[in-house]
Amino acid sequence: MTTSAALSRPGPRGRLAAFLHRHARVRLSLLLSAPLAWLGLAYLGALAALFVTAFWSTDTFTGDLVRSFTWANFQDLVTGDVYRTIALRSLGVAVAVTLIDLIVAFPMAFAMAKLASPRAQRWLVILVLTPLWASYLVKAYAWRVMLSSDGVLGWGYGLTATIATLSYLWLPYMILPIYAGLERLPSSLLDAAGDLGARGWRTFRTVVWPLSFPAVVAGSIFTFSLSLGDYITVKIVGGKSQLIGNVVYDNIGAANNLPFAAAVATVPVVIMLVYLTAVRRTGALENL
Repeated sequence: MTTSAALSRPGPRGRLAAFLHRHARVRLSLLLSAPLAWLGLAYLGALAALFVTAFWSTDTFTGDLVRSFTWANFQDLVTGDVYRTIALRSLGVAVAVTLIDLIVAFPMAFAMAKLASPRAQRWLVILVLTPLWASYLVKAYAWRVMLSSDGVLGWGYGLTATIATLSYLWLPYMILPIYAGLERLPSSLLDAAGDLGARGWRTFRTVVWPLSFPAVVAGSIFTFSLSLGDYITVKIVGGKSQLIGNVVYDNIGAANNLPFAAAVATVPVVIMLVYLTAVRRTGALENL
């Protein structure tokens, strides 16, 4: 009896497995501990370091960091007209790119989800993903060639060229979330709307758009944030245009003013936090 009871008694691993089986929250916490730790160290830690550095300054003679608290960098941002203009220009570019991608992506995603056959859907998804396999620089310089005076478009460089290039670069990030959202939309709802006499625009306004809005929000988060912080495209096709990303890059490199660059870098972070708060209040994020 004693030997039999000892053999049937679970070992440490068995007791641990039974404990985790009974406590789902503990099991989930252990599974998420490693990625959350990495997120905290690599991402949130970097943001914390950025925020702290923004309150330092640089010695004008030696170029060394002065690790003493100061509001000077943020005062320069607020009081400087040029930085307010750059921030508003960057915000406008991000909004323009998001709207252009939405206008282009929505009919493409609808055709992929509701009009194409299952076989064609797979090929269309591959075609949408194909530009992402190419290098960012290759695509940006391809647009530089097309926009040059001797190029196919010949628009020249500037803000318009920047918006066009960014819209092309981030278009797949808008198409795929909308496609995924529209694919989950039951076709029976569209048929029911047609049976009740609703025409195309009314069906879109009352059925398609409300149900696909969370997917649109998801896509806009990608295009808006990526455009807001981009600086390479502006360097390649932007001409003399200046955006937030360029100010950060120039202060890290040529100006060697890391604290001011950190202060400028907080601007897109704050804008994105405001944007995420705004879309969260619409309930779109909860329905993704």
